[in-house]
Amino acid sequence: MAKYKLTDKALKSAKPNDKDYVLTDGEGLQFRVRTNGSLQWNFNYRHPFTKKRINMGLGTYPTISLKAAREMADEARTLVAKRIDPKEHREEHRRMVLEQTEHTLEKVTDNWLATQQSTITADHIKDIRRSLELHIFDDLGDVPVTKLKAPTVITTLKRVEQQGKLETVKRLCQRINKVMTYAVNCGLVETNNLAGINAAFISPTKENLPALAPTELPELLKTASNANMHKVTRALFEWQLHTMTRPAEAAEASWAEIDFEKQLWIIPKERMKNGKEHIIPLTEHALAILEAIKPISGHRPFIFPSDRDPKKPRNSQTINAALKRMGFKGRTVGHGLRSLASTTLNEEEFDSDIIEAALSHTGKDEVRNAYNRAKYLKRRRKMMNWWSKHIEKAASGYMLISKISN
Repeated sequence: MAKYKLTDKALKSAKPNDKDYVLTDGEGLQFRVRTNGSLQWNFNYRHPFTKKRINMGLGTYPTISLKAAREMADEARTLVAKRIDPKEHREEHRRMVLEQTEHTLEKVTDNWLATQQSTITADHIKDIRRSLELHIFDDLGDVPVTKLKAPTVITTLKRVEQQGKLETVKRLCQRINKVMTYAVNCGLVETNNLAGINAAFISPTKENLPALAPTELPELLKTASNANMHKVTRALFEWQLHTMTRPAEAAEASWAEIDFEKQLWIIPKERMKNGKEHIIPLTEHALAILEAIKPISGHRPFIFPSDRDPKKPRNSQTINAALKRMGFKGRTVGHGLRSLASTTLNEEEFDSDIIEAALSHTGKDEVRNAYNRAKYLKRRRKMMNWWSKHIEKAASGYMLISKISN
């Protein structure tokens, strides 16, 4: 048994000097008085293998009482006697507690998503988290990433597969693996135990989104012209068609992104699916849409404001809903307007690289992509002008917001 030397009275009367000093209690327990007045408990011992002297802090006085400090020192001495380093033992315990409370799949996912904010859009981040909430987190959200095993995750995903949601399973496998790769890189796990789990599921048959054929453009424009559609929705429909943009990119367009002097729409990288800034030459028809909508939203941040809250943009599903109301359900969707433009332009034998650039499809060569964006802008403007005039011609006299010819 240790022979104690300190008393509560001695501790209470300890005062700081011009240098730190130590009062010993016996067998390694020390009471350190700092020059700044702080009072700290310390356990000094020899490492059971290296025999080097090590100091292990036990806390501050009076938060840690003399009795509590002695009990902690006794526990540490017992570990040393068992050839266990008490400091390493404590760190391992802390790691295990963090693993159980902070390094769960759900929390690690949120940490990973926070790192993705500069590379993928806010909508895409919401989509990723929502899919995991719906299909994964109820079963596995509280499981530490170190405990995740392939059979357990596969069992959870099999229930999604049995619902016929094969594409969803594929995306979930990809997303969980990205989270686990992040966990490996952060040192939370040594290896990704979920690599290759996609092999346990039926591969989905790739189905393209429905889109109209180029010959059906006149029908689309005629129907839209006669449809009972809110002016903002009508303007958004034509804007998306003329600019060949994705539904969310078009719906969330802001006036701050428009350079009227250079007749450009500059979509920042934060809003783009590929995380790259996208510059779109604006045709006379596109500019006519902006002029028509200015009285409604020119004093607002977003070009196509929401009806419920004009300070927010139209929903990205607005055009999908409008197309359904017009009778095009199953025939096309908002994203299909891009396919319609792409097919038409390819049939007209425009340069495929120019078309891909207009659609913001980029390859892996960053230097080449940057060069092409600058090189193709003039040629893209010419192509976009042709496309806008083609839209007006296909309307066959039906009213369009973007109509500019006499």
